[in-house]
Amino acid sequence: QVQLVESGGGLVQAGGSLRLSCAASGIIFRITTMAWYRQAPGKQRELVAAITSGGSINYADSVKGRFTISRDNAKNTAYLQMNSLKPEDTAVYYCNARQLLGSNVDSWGQGTQVTVSS
Repeated sequence: QVQLVESGGGLVQAGGSLRLSCAASGIIFRITTMAWYRQAPGKQRELVAAITSGGSINYADSVKGRFTISRDNAKNTAYLQMNSLKPEDTAVYYCNARQLLGSNVDSWGQGTQVTVSS
């Protein structure tokens, strides 16, 4: 399985920007999709953005036009550039990697806190 380490979270004022990184290590072959999820207090974990190995991208409606997901396959790293942040973006952000190993296998990072103050 893949080990994922997120970084880049923090406290920012509304309207500000942050860039999250997710570095993958370990058994990293056959990673198909890398994604960012988030979970706010009292809410379910939700998909923020996902990018496939072929470069197809999907965003949650709430972040379209503000967030950009990217992936550096040579570095086994995914990024989430977050601009125009809003207080409602406050959550723990988790990196996810999906591998095709006979069946789909999901790995998760430990999460990084993003807090947006109004």
